[in-house]
Amino acid sequence: MTVDPGLPDHITPRRVVIIGGGFAGLFAARTLRHAPVQVTVVDRTPHHLFQPLLYQCATGILSEGQIAVPLRHVLRRHENVDCVLAEVTDVDVAARRVIGLRPTGRPIEIPYDDLIVCAGVQQSYFGHDEYALVAPGMKTLEDALTIRRRVFGAFEMASTATDPAERRRWLTFALVGAGPTGVELAGQIHEVATFTLRNEYRQFDPDETTVLLLDGGKEPLAPFGPKLAARAAKALAGMGVELHMGSIVTAVDARGIEVKGPDGTARRFDAGTVLWTAGVTAPALAGQLARRTGAEQDRAGRLKVRPDLTLPGHPEISVVGDLMSLGHLPGVAEVAMQGGLYAGRRITRQVERGAGEPRPFRYHDLGSAAYISRGRAVLSVGPVHASGLVGWLGWLFIHLAFLTSFRNRLGALLTWATAFSRETRRERAVTMARVKPGEDLYHPVPESLAARERTRS
Repeated sequence: MTVDPGLPDHITPRRVVIIGGGFAGLFAARTLRHAPVQVTVVDRTPHHLFQPLLYQCATGILSEGQIAVPLRHVLRRHENVDCVLAEVTDVDVAARRVIGLRPTGRPIEIPYDDLIVCAGVQQSYFGHDEYALVAPGMKTLEDALTIRRRVFGAFEMASTATDPAERRRWLTFALVGAGPTGVELAGQIHEVATFTLRNEYRQFDPDETTVLLLDGGKEPLAPFGPKLAARAAKALAGMGVELHMGSIVTAVDARGIEVKGPDGTARRFDAGTVLWTAGVTAPALAGQLARRTGAEQDRAGRLKVRPDLTLPGHPEISVVGDLMSLGHLPGVAEVAMQGGLYAGRRITRQVERGAGEPRPFRYHDLGSAAYISRGRAVLSVGPVHASGLVGWLGWLFIHLAFLTSFRNRLGALLTWATAFSRETRRERAVTMARVKPGEDLYHPVPESLAARERTRS
């Protein structure tokens, strides 16, 4: 394996490699813009994704281009930054080289002096990865488009059903996980049925749609505290979303989901669409780094870091964003942004001033918000807790402030104004797969998942 000849010549002896172009990686690269270093951002996708709004892409409000922007475009004015499209598979800690594969399968090695790992996390199915075939999660742009196809496709399938029970099944949506993503998706699917589609079908009334929100906890949005969680539960119930708290999933198949309730009773819900928004786990790269460096991992597989966000015994390796485990810091975008800024500034100080022991990372909570429905959201900013219209306005401000570019902000604002005032969603184009007679699952299985299942068998 050789160093990729297509990489640019390093203009400085200090080489910084950033794995991941999410919030943490992007903010780290931006912070290093004027530092005397050569930065290489490695990601398996060519775009930066605004994950907090994936659910709006999945439910037809925003387009892909409004929540994803090419990394090369975002960093085009950063002359010391280059982007490499590759999937990192390992790190040679002794030789200080990042090892990966190009999309063509060609191997690549990238040398580094400083490494910032921002690879993020992936959906956890708690040991049942086979659920992913029928219950997609929502972590990537591909996931959002898959969910969009399944949500709007379900109504089309309901319109073709001649059996009332089959129609009810297609009009039933089961969401596993009552965190922000699950709550936001549940609210949006309910709005799709009761507002967007209410006058579009003649064979049935979209108001017949049932949205189930299942979670093993006691209340939705538990991280927001009991007061806001109770308000969220009341708002969801008032909309018609069925809350099934204390429910543990025991099986998922193409026709529905089975759970064990808080009293231990087993129950099955027939559902045409099952979506998974519960739990995260670290990617395989975290395990590789742990073995190479001796770093500890938490229960989700995230890497435990020192207060300066570096791995113990390896000050040249920083782990930032959702992949790092430090105290009780939440896995939210704001932690990733601030962590990326911190890592970039720490390296800049070391290069420019030869600074000694850095100050420990301190997270400043700028607030969290979760959208429930039009005019209703919950907002938590330090001691301030708000819901309803005030929470919704806070949600709007937070998301506009952190969208990647002015163009994205303006586009999102105009789209929201149209969607919220006219009850319309313009991003509803989906593709439907042909099904064989008697075949139930009309959704095409992603090739990567099909290949994974073939490998296991």
